[in-house]
Amino acid sequence: MSGRAWWVVLCVWLLASAAAIADGIVIPDDPDGWLVVAYHRVTVTAHGGVVTSWVDQAFRNDTGRSVEGTYVFPLPPGAVVSGFTLWIGDEPVEAELLGAEEAREIYLDYLRRNLDPALLEYVGRGAFRARVFPIAPGESRRIRLEYSELLTPDNGVYRYVYPLEIERFSAGLIEDVAIEVAISGDREIGSIYSPTHRIVVTKPDPRSARISYAEQHVLPEADFVLYYGFAGPQVGADLIQYSTGEEDGWFLLLVTPPPPGDEPPVPKDLVLVIDTSGSMWGEKIVQAREAAEFILRNLSLDDRFGVITFSDVINELTEGLTSASADHVVDAVGKVRTIYADGWTDIHGALSTAMGWFSPDGRAKYVIFLTDGLPTRGPTDTDTIVREVTAANKAEARLFVFGVGYDVNTHLLDLLAEGNRGSTTYVVPGESLEGALSSFYRKIAEPALTDLVVAIEGVSAYDLYPRTLPDLFYGGQILLLGRYSGSGRAWVVIHGRRSGDDVTLTFEMDFADEAASATFLPRLWASRKIGHLLNRIRLEGEAEELVDLVKALATRYGIVTPYTSYLVREEKRDMAPSPLALAAPTGAASVGAAKATHQLAEAEVVAGADLVRDVGGRVFVLQDGLWAESTYSEGDPVLEVVYLSEAYYELLELLPDVGPILALGERVIFRAGSVFASIGGDGVSELTDEHRDALWGDN
Repeated sequence: MSGRAWWVVLCVWLLASAAAIADGIVIPDDPDGWLVVAYHRVTVTAHGGVVTSWVDQAFRNDTGRSVEGTYVFPLPPGAVVSGFTLWIGDEPVEAELLGAEEAREIYLDYLRRNLDPALLEYVGRGAFRARVFPIAPGESRRIRLEYSELLTPDNGVYRYVYPLEIERFSAGLIEDVAIEVAISGDREIGSIYSPTHRIVVTKPDPRSARISYAEQHVLPEADFVLYYGFAGPQVGADLIQYSTGEEDGWFLLLVTPPPPGDEPPVPKDLVLVIDTSGSMWGEKIVQAREAAEFILRNLSLDDRFGVITFSDVINELTEGLTSASADHVVDAVGKVRTIYADGWTDIHGALSTAMGWFSPDGRAKYVIFLTDGLPTRGPTDTDTIVREVTAANKAEARLFVFGVGYDVNTHLLDLLAEGNRGSTTYVVPGESLEGALSSFYRKIAEPALTDLVVAIEGVSAYDLYPRTLPDLFYGGQILLLGRYSGSGRAWVVIHGRRSGDDVTLTFEMDFADEAASATFLPRLWASRKIGHLLNRIRLEGEAEELVDLVKALATRYGIVTPYTSYLVREEKRDMAPSPLALAAPTGAASVGAAKATHQLAEAEVVAGADLVRDVGGRVFVLQDGLWAESTYSEGDPVLEVVYLSEAYYELLELLPDVGPILALGERVIFRAGSVFASIGGDGVSELTDEHRDALWGDN
């Protein structure tokens, strides 16, 4: 497989996650009469914990025959419906609220008529129901629903869930899916985070925020989950956690800066180092000029900057660091506009020169390094360049590397960034260098706190990722994931530096013995740990103990890696990652491997895969038509149950929480008490007392 293909697979996979409970659907009377969801738009307002959701859906009949059925919307616990409209012509249709027990009976009745077992995802919830009268072929029905709920914060963090997963119920791709959330409060907005969807966040003012998610022609595979909190006048910290009480828990710490207006940004020193060797000729050098001009024109007045270009000759376009006055910026922009591509590549000399421009003081220090090739002048050995450039960085500047194209040495660039507390971004052919650089600079333009270290006292926190925390910037936030043992009151202590002064902030938080809602956390933590381990394998070699650990984690949590390509569907098997890509220092495979492992190590959205589902924190993998829980091993004790038999329904009565697991399909195997229950194929049609004891065992 090519490196680019692997990267594409993982990027798509990182945008998806496992199914939970579906949104509003029309259940047809005819099992073959599923409708197409033409569009699905949601508008949400949240003031503090008071949240109101407006749902607007349209269902279209593409079956070629008339369809009628029942519209059902599963309601969040405690939600109050305040408006509903279903139009037939110009006439609205009446609807009714169902309690959880009544709704459960309706779903089971549909299932007994051999409709899709995915309906079991709804079992245990109340619902809103309306009769949908015949829809002629080609016609649509529009449904609008309004409901309100009161969210209770956990450690100061609110959790909003909109049921969006409809993959099994739309007869075709949804043409338009959009969610808009407006948050306001009596205090400044703090952390905003979605583990399930890529969101766009804007903050018109410190006490309001707008969050948007939109896609076209998709089948969403996950509920929309949004966490948000409110901050004070200083750096804030919010805690999200997951624990079953049966093993150590998982946590996510969100560190957010104060509103930008409260404190001025930390003054920074920034040096642009631009490769102008012959391979940068053409569009790349044009984009490099434009990106450099964007950065220079967006410096703060208190900043200092420098510009170095290099090929086989080092060119200092500024005399070391200079103030970001209007005159100095205009002069530098004029010089940048004249740079051209020619010559060889002296990476060692360019970076060593840049590091020598900094002096140890209280200012934030950044080097933005752009290159598209391999070192061909000066020292060219990777170990020598990394060792000597890092030694020259006496002021502890952050080194942010942009590798352009497939001819870069990814091992060299990653080691340079890692050794100098920075990061690497790879821009492959077809991507915009100017867009990547300007987008990145917007994120680091205004430092709030540097040299961050987090300590947790009161519980034992371990296996933290990222290993080294980046600087905190205004308008951004930092995600720290880890495991914890123990429970109760704890203190999160954040140490950092601001303008040369030490800053220490302490937050009291409760680490729960059991916390069931954030089921995404184990897989998100596993993604980051696996990304870290794969980077070690890339840069240090394929040590057996590292490979075994990656395999064990990837198998338990259903993570696609070079060693678990069985998680990719057969039709995409030629795109599955190869361990050989990790070892290659250059070329398309190397760049693809670097991008993919960085995606894992920096994951913010729950990782997904074609053949993986996360149900209530339990991971299931599809192999040969069977959804098997990841903890199942061949030889484990199994109770086989015939699908849709009396034993099947009694199992659902005994263990009502397994409804979403049974909804995976007709063949499922999962832990139930002291045995694994296996659904499908031959087995028992009725349960005995011995079976019931086994299913209840260890419960």
